[in-house]
Amino acid sequence: MAFSGNYMCTSFKKELLYGVHDFDLANGDTFKIALYDNSASFDAATTAYTTSNEVSGTGYSAGGGALTNVDPTSSGTTALTDFQDETFSTATITARGALIYNTTPNTTSISVTNPSVVVLDFGSDKTSTAGDFTIVFPTADASNAIIRIA
Repeated sequence: MAFSGNYMCTSFKKELLYGVHDFDLANGDTFKIALYDNSASFDAATTAYTTSNEVSGTGYSAGGGALTNVDPTSSGTTALTDFQDETFSTATITARGALIYNTTPNTTSISVTNPSVVVLDFGSDKTSTAGDFTIVFPTADASNAIIRIA
């Protein structure tokens, strides 16, 4: 098993301090989700999107799908943001996990290309055969949002 859990990438945390990522719904960056097979090796040290071990099949294109941002908010002392669920329609693919990454980062302070944000481990292979392959994001609250900073 190559995936070993869900991670907010360490490089992403550092890049936040440089203002690299903008999650604003109206004018923010473009984030994508790419799907990978069980041979992919991702963890918190993952720094950028790669095509290595990315899935291929009907209904899926290299680079993955563009995500729709949800405006950042806060709850108590936790800041959070989320994405709308993403569906690859009429897809015939098998994926073990995913990588969320930014295709339009602010490179004013540092040079980054397609920087990673979050690694997702599906826990086992997930398959669709000529059907919808949907990534369902958790509830956008202080305990469950896909990106939260406490």
